[in-house]
Amino acid sequence: MHERRQFLRVLFDRPAYLNHGEQSWSCQLLDLSLQGALVTLPNDWDEELTQLTLSFSLSDVAVEELSITMDVEVKHTRNQQIGLRCLHIDIESASHLKRLIELNLGDDDLLHRELEHLVDQQQEAD
Repeated sequence: MHERRQFLRVLFDRPAYLNHGEQSWSCQLLDLSLQGALVTLPNDWDEELTQLTLSFSLSDVAVEELSITMDVEVKHTRNQQIGLRCLHIDIESASHLKRLIELNLGDDDLLHRELEHLVDQQQEAD
């Protein structure tokens, strides 16, 4: 199988939620990139859904709730996992995501190349 990822991913094992309207599914976040995420397939997953909201907390303690929320589309479902592509993310969540990836990559130059690539892709889409 040909690998088509364009962004580096960081492993990030954390409880997460997929939401669509009034429905919510608990899942496990497996990894993240600036462009999306990989999560476990919830038990009662509705395979008809294509656009959702992904949310997860960065805090183990609720002293200061840091969370990331993004609107996503399902890119693939296989091996009991769902690949998600970010469609929209608010500024606060984007800042948290950038910092999280920055800390995990440990390479500012690499992060800046990733951000430039993301901006280029967004401009091409517009």
